[in-house]
Amino acid sequence: MPVLSMFYGIIVRMYNEKSAKHNKPHIHVECAGDELVVTFDGETLEGGLPPSKRRLLDAWIEIHRDELSANWTTLSNGEGFFKIDPLK
Repeated sequence: MPVLSMFYGIIVRMYNEKSAKHNKPHIHVECAGDELVVTFDGETLEGGLPPSKRRLLDAWIEIHRDELSANWTTLSNGEGFFKIDPLK
């Protein structure tokens, strides 16, 4: 699964969803053993993060929503992906 970005101990990944089990565009996030699957609108599909890390992730998603959508489209079409800048 491609790593799109890493910041403050948070790793953001996205699967190639050609045979999607989820209908909503989403990312997979890992942080210190915690895992989260979250939509681009902030809806939790599975798992969770500590509140401070979740706030950082939510800010990053807000800033990069268009880039996340573009990656979702390219990966769903079987194409490559591109890295997204970390939260600074």
